[in-house]
Amino acid sequence: MVFSSNVFLFLFLPVFLGLYYLCPNRGRNLLILIGSYTFYAWWRVDFLLLFAAVTLWNYVFGLRIQAYAGTETARRWVVAGVVGNLATLGYFKYANFGVANINAVLESMGMEPFVLTSVILPIGISFYIFQSISYLIDVYRRDTEPTRNLINFAAFIALFPQLIAGPVLRYKDLADQFTDRTHSLDKFSEGATRFMQGFVKKVFIADSLAPLVDHCFALDNPSTGDAWLGMIAYTAQLYFDFSGYSDMAIGLGLMMGFRFMENFNQPYISQSITEFWRRWHISLSTWLRDYLYVPLGGNRHGTFNTYRNLFLTMLLGGFWHGANWTFLIWGAWHGMWLAIERAMGVKAAPTLFNPLKWIFTLLLVMLGWVIFRAENLDVAGRMYAALFSFSDWQLSELTLASITGLQMVTLVLAWVVIAVNGARQFIASRNREPALTLASAGVALQAIDLRMVAVRGALLLLFCASLLKLSAQSYSPFLYFQF
Repeated sequence: MVFSSNVFLFLFLPVFLGLYYLCPNRGRNLLILIGSYTFYAWWRVDFLLLFAAVTLWNYVFGLRIQAYAGTETARRWVVAGVVGNLATLGYFKYANFGVANINAVLESMGMEPFVLTSVILPIGISFYIFQSISYLIDVYRRDTEPTRNLINFAAFIALFPQLIAGPVLRYKDLADQFTDRTHSLDKFSEGATRFMQGFVKKVFIADSLAPLVDHCFALDNPSTGDAWLGMIAYTAQLYFDFSGYSDMAIGLGLMMGFRFMENFNQPYISQSITEFWRRWHISLSTWLRDYLYVPLGGNRHGTFNTYRNLFLTMLLGGFWHGANWTFLIWGAWHGMWLAIERAMGVKAAPTLFNPLKWIFTLLLVMLGWVIFRAENLDVAGRMYAALFSFSDWQLSELTLASITGLQMVTLVLAWVVIAVNGARQFIASRNREPALTLASAGVALQAIDLRMVAVRGALLLLFCASLLKLSAQSYSPFLYFQF
């Protein structure tokens, strides 16, 4: 089940929210657990057993770590717990990749390959495994107390708004909300608005760009124009698809009384790769920093080790996205630039806008998205060769016959939205609003109220249009489902 589906919008969500607000406070976490398990089992019931087993494993290990807090035994418990999580993730996500590469080596040596039944990747396993690992480590570091309430812990792991594609939540940030959270009409309204915003991003923009991107990356002999069009379109599609999912997850959380961390902060206004990773998939980048980069040594053991740790963190972060050499290379690409920028003393929060730095950073990001999107190295190679051949800027006949006016208008609109929102965010973050007199404050508040009414009215119309588009189009899952 996905958020952008009629089953979710017109059956699951209204039934769940109706029961949730009819249920007394003490029973709401149990209802969240039942609803989340139903949401997950809609895909495959059998993998729900794995999900429950991972939850129970980490619940037990969290209690054992606390029981031996401050001792060598606690360290052994946390190591065993983390290894168990990584082994589960490794088998389901990387077994096929590992066997395929081993077989390629064996066959090149004239030996018989291994035979392994293809392993199915459980949806969301990357996210709930990472959340489980952070829980064990936080308990070991005494950053949070382990819960003895199995229902609350299981509800945290299974919380359906973020279950499939994040944000990567941490128990220590939500522990208090599972025992005492507030519900109000204003909070519900804020959540509904945020959900509609994400829905429009996904269905109205990202889904409209998807056929264009698929076409460009499927060409056997793309022209330079085809390759640049595909790269620019995918850069917009991925942002609106993934940030749209995050908006919907945050909105659903608010409707249930939870407040999740923000996951995006206008990443395409970044003037360095360092700044980009402060703005893109924030929950993952902070997770990698706190639970991988810091344990590796961070910047505490000399210049060379700092560069090595940056590179390894991004390399493993790339591999987390998928079992493919393309993701490893994408991670290495970002790791290399992070190390270079650290060596050059690049700041993550520049005070002035430098167009050349912005263009260069955006180009680096887009070049990385090419191999991130490519199905394999051959596809990536064709796209890169076309991008830099500079021989034919005209779109190929196949592309001209395939693209529609709506797709091109949507692409332009997407980049206008990115540019306008990015510029507003950059200006607002660096300028202080002037003090208002009481009279001017009253006028300003009236103007803000009128503006909010207009914006929410327009959003509602776009949401309704997106619902109509959803009913007419074929199934289109979120891009991050595959990770």
